[in-house]
Amino acid sequence: QLQLVESGGGSVQPGGSLRLSCAASRSTLDYYVIGWFRQAPGKEREGVLCISRTGGITNWADSVKGRFTISRDNAKNTVALQMNSLKPEDTAIYYCAATAVSYCSGYVSDFRSWGQGTQVTVSS
Repeated sequence: QLQLVESGGGSVQPGGSLRLSCAASRSTLDYYVIGWFRQAPGKEREGVLCISRTGGITNWADSVKGRFTISRDNAKNTVALQMNSLKPEDTAIYYCAATAVSYCSGYVSDFRSWGQGTQVTVSS
C-alpha cells in the first residue's frame, strides 16, 4: 500500500518561500495522480494543486495562482510544492495525497492515500 510522507513545512514571514516535498514508499508515485491539499483551523480541507502522471498541472485554488507550483521527480519518487510570496492566509496543514483516478478530479474522496501533513505558518 502506498505510503506518503510530507516534509518541508515550518514558519516563515509574509513574502517568504517554502518548498514542501511528498515522498512515497512501498510504491512508485508515477502510477498516481498527486494532489496537494491544505486545511486551515476551522475550515474544510481544500485542494491546492494537482499533477497528473504525465506532468499536467491543475490549479484548484485561485488564491495561489502565480505563487505556488507543483512538480514531480519520478527518479526521486517525490512531488514538490514550491510556495512563494507566502501570505498569512496560506497558514494551514498541508497534505499530499494520491489517487489512481486518471485525472485531477478535485474530489477529496477520490484520493485514497494521504500523508500525515506538515504545518505551514506564515506570520510576522
